[in-house]
Amino acid sequence: MKLLQNVINHKINTISQGELMKYAGQYQVSLTPAQADSIVKSVKGKNIDIFNDAKRSQLVKELARVIGPSKAKEINGLFLKLIK
Repeated sequence: MKLLQNVINHKINTISQGELMKYAGQYQVSLTPAQADSIVKSVKGKNIDIFNDAKRSQLVKELARVIGPSKAKEINGLFLKLIK
């Protein structure tokens, strides 16, 4: 299980704007390219562990400041789908 967690965290920490747009479409989360770019800049290189509730919550709060609370809530829902 730890291996799968590492793979998912690595993907999130190294995701590109195009990949994020693709996943957003797959999971019915509407994102503009500018929002996707802001999210990528917020997560890239920060070694975020989305399986850790406190760290994920901190990231969602940061995203809420950057892309707005409702869109951050949608992204959190996407994270929750990925970790289940």
